[in-house]
Amino acid sequence: MSIFEGDVVLATAGKEKGNLFIVWKMDGKFCFLVDGKRLKITNPKKKSVKHLKKASKIAFPTEKLSEKEEKVNAEIRKFLKERKIYVETRCH
Repeated sequence: MSIFEGDVVLATAGKEKGNLFIVWKMDGKFCFLVDGKRLKITNPKKKSVKHLKKASKIAFPTEKLSEKEEKVNAEIRKFLKERKIYVETRCH
């Protein structure tokens, strides 16, 4: 399954293991991840694609990811909170 910008992914390795993120940008074999809290749009985390797993079919709107405003981080937090509830109920 391919990963694209805006996708919700689950980290499968590293200290972020088990956390959900949104793919902000793609760079070859690496993704830049944001979560709206610790990893904001202005300071994303670079992570290898092989350490990520797509977690949801519903993606965050990519048009909003190009904005560098604090309200986008709030929208990301809200979106991930909703997706986390969905992923937890689906997996358990």
